Amino acid sequence: MSNVDLLGYVAGALTTCSFWPQLRKTWSTKSAGDVSLGMLAIFTSGVGLWLLYGIVLGVWPIIMTNAITILLTGAILALKLRYRP
Repeated sequence: MSNVDLLGYVAGALTTCSFWPQLRKTWSTKSAGDVSLGMLAIFTSGVGLWLLYGIVLGVWPIIMTNAITILLTGAILALKLRYRP
């Protein structure tokens, strides 16, 4: 693994892991009132495009981290819609 790939994996891991606390909080409180639906929808769409970009280029740090991120943000988005008043 090159240093550039390692840099990509570390950067991707940090940004991906940043969604874990929000998912845990949303799941445990059964509330996503403080999360913007618009921001989450736009961000999840952007992550999906980053994933496609990584697939087209065949760049594994982009593919792996964005695949995990889309699962986390997709779960938060689903919970946001589920727990709407």
